Amino acid sequence: MIKKNMEILPNDIGALQALVRQLLAENAALKAKIAELKARLQTDSHNSHKPPSSDGLRKRPALPKPRGRKQGGQPGHRGKTLKMVRHPDKTILCKPEVCSCGVSLQDTPGTVIERRQVFDLPEPKLDVTEYQRLRCQCPACGMTHAGVFPSYVKAPTQYGAGVLAFASLLNTGYMMPFKKVQGLFADLFGYAVNEGTLVSANTIAYDALAPSEAIMKTQLRTAPVCHFDETGIRVEGKLHWQHVVSSPSATYLFVHAKRGMLALNSPDSLLPAYHGWAVHDCWASYFGYASCRHALCGAHLLRELTAVAEQGSPWASQMHTLLLTLYRHSAFGTTTVSYPQRWSQLYDTLCHRAQREEPPPTRGHRRGKATRTKGRNLLERLMKHKQAVLAFAMYAEVPFTNNQAERDLRPVKVKQKISGCFRTLVGAQHYARISSFLSTARKQHRHVFKELRRVFLGDSFLIQAVSAK
Repeated sequence: MIKKNMEILPNDIGALQALVRQLLAENAALKAKIAELKARLQTDSHNSHKPPSSDGLRKRPALPKPRGRKQGGQPGHRGKTLKMVRHPDKTILCKPEVCSCGVSLQDTPGTVIERRQVFDLPEPKLDVTEYQRLRCQCPACGMTHAGVFPSYVKAPTQYGAGVLAFASLLNTGYMMPFKKVQGLFADLFGYAVNEGTLVSANTIAYDALAPSEAIMKTQLRTAPVCHFDETGIRVEGKLHWQHVVSSPSATYLFVHAKRGMLALNSPDSLLPAYHGWAVHDCWASYFGYASCRHALCGAHLLRELTAVAEQGSPWASQMHTLLLTLYRHSAFGTTTVSYPQRWSQLYDTLCHRAQREEPPPTRGHRRGKATRTKGRNLLERLMKHKQAVLAFAMYAEVPFTNNQAERDLRPVKVKQKISGCFRTLVGAQHYARISSFLSTARKQHRHVFKELRRVFLGDSFLIQAVSAK
């Protein structure tokens, strides 16, 4: 009996050992899954690509600001305080009525001792202009001639360029749905503009702005630095992408059904013919163009490094510190750093250290790519695109972040939150072109409403190049 039990015991031990190995593997997998889920719960805008609006009251600056500055407006800030005008629209004289001795002062001339001006809105109303077509007979030969209406007067009653420009500005520039625009017109002017008129206004502006868009594209193609980005939008219930190419002086937006190479190689794209610095995130499709020089957004990298550092990777924390130090030494992204070779060697040292810290890729199956951790993926990108990562520190014209493109894309996200989606692809294209025009006009310090009104009057909008500061 004892001998029989001794024969069974090794088999039981082997089974138990196999069970322990299985349980340890399951335990490790569950721990990894729990760590992944915890990391998801702890993500916000400082360690992921979530927008700052999702942070709530915890929102904080993404990048450190220069210290030692006084509160209030900084040197070079464009003030917006009201200033007196030389020729007011209306002047009211505040004269004393009666002297203390009882004599009237109404007819006595006075001297201005102080001036104050009140800036206010007049009572809103539509200004109706009637055009009368006349027939005249020549007193010499008796021949009859009839007058001609201006080209922009096409119907017995119609809205003028100012109304159409205001409606298009509200719908596109301020993201108001057509119903809201109708309500605002009814509240202010007593006329609820027809929705068809609002759609027609955007169509007219889209067609009239084609020459302006061509000028914007030409200006961006020759700019030394351009920012590239894209964001998903809903068009006709399907996912589309709004792409942006922008600089401090111009903005160009276009809509495409795809995000990658099909969109970037399309006739709407500027990237194939661009030869300057292309600032973008690490989307692989951008690196398929060798005609331009690439620079990566430092803000994206800092967020990814923060996420990896919070999972206990020392190298990520050290690389985060290195990039921020370079950012400060480059005068917050406005000049180049001193001793670039020393910084480059330190960058390589941290990458080699990270190779030892990060677990190597593992292959669970014969087919497919090997599984890599987030830290390993980030490390490989940092090593592969070192020149693009450090471009901001080596070249003064290259900015540290791609915030310019993200700022120019933000309005369409607001538009989408308000309206949900674009019902037609044509509507999305109208929005992209008109929004490009409005953004460019603001960047060049133009009066947006006046410029848009000129478009409806048929005047060409010639964009002037503004040097990037």
